[in-house]
Amino acid sequence: MDFSMDKGDSNLLITERERNQLLAELHARLFWVGERIPSFVEVNGKKCKLHDLVWDLINKESISDDEKNQIERYIAVLKEKERVDELALQTKEMTREEAKKLFDETAGLLRAIMDLREIEDGISKDHEKQFHEIFSTQRTEEIRKWLDFLKDVGKL
Repeated sequence: MDFSMDKGDSNLLITERERNQLLAELHARLFWVGERIPSFVEVNGKKCKLHDLVWDLINKESISDDEKNQIERYIAVLKEKERVDELALQTKEMTREEAKKLFDETAGLLRAIMDLREIEDGISKDHEKQFHEIFSTQRTEEIRKWLDFLKDVGKL
């Protein structure tokens, strides 16, 4: 969310309207587009390399049953962290800067949860395969168009 802050405005307390807007954005369809999974997240006093964890799982060829169980535990922990963050966003008095930071973290947690669910369900591999198939088809078509163009202008 962009508060369109002037210099010094970041220390102003968040208004109720701004708070409601942030909360609505978290629950909007496709809110996660462009959101980044946090590099680190603190859970139960420990720092977890969340981005690396999700990235490693996305890039695995297959997921074992033990890994699926671990993913379920990650999701549960992240959902609880997201719930606590969202509650703070709803109720805690904070500056615009603090609210933006908390919003970004919460949106990133939701993105991580969605990605982990897709990994657990095997959806991410299917999406990756479909993307590569479509990309390959489009690239082949583009090459054909260029070759036809070059033939038309007499360069081939």
